[in-house]
Amino acid sequence: MSQLNYKEIYLAGGCFWGTQMYFDAIKGVVATEVGYANGTTENPTYEEVCHNNTGHAETVKVVYDDNLLSLDKLLELYYEVIDPVSVNKQGGDIGIQYRTGIYYVDEKDIDVIEPSIKELQTRYDKPIAIEVKPLENFYSAEEYHQKYLEKNPTGYCHISRDQIERVRHM
Repeated sequence: MSQLNYKEIYLAGGCFWGTQMYFDAIKGVVATEVGYANGTTENPTYEEVCHNNTGHAETVKVVYDDNLLSLDKLLELYYEVIDPVSVNKQGGDIGIQYRTGIYYVDEKDIDVIEPSIKELQTRYDKPIAIEVKPLENFYSAEEYHQKYLEKNPTGYCHISRDQIERVRHM
């Protein structure tokens, strides 16, 4: 049996409800948690993030088994459910908290992220708007946001249920 090789990356893709459900459906993802990343205040609430210009992005912490899912493949799947050229907007959600971002904790990940973004840019005329930075901070969102769409199946999501089902069956 192969040794576990868990890694983590933090991905902001608009509203974190659907983004979390999408990542949870991907084989090789072992855990997710929604929260607020790379902002200027400590322990912000959802209301503060939405209304007080905290600078945080709604982000999903993704823990994955690198033996089953490469970072490159995870990023490709991420790009499929975001508009990578949209600034501070995904679906019907508008605001800095809905920006897209890849926040890494392992410096070596930049060797995968940068070429991936460069390749993604070849598919678009507009510049890629995905923020790529080291993770500066991450605060877990309130419990009612964790696995929100599992608890509230009729909740809004900019990611279609078809997209979620497609990755579930990959």
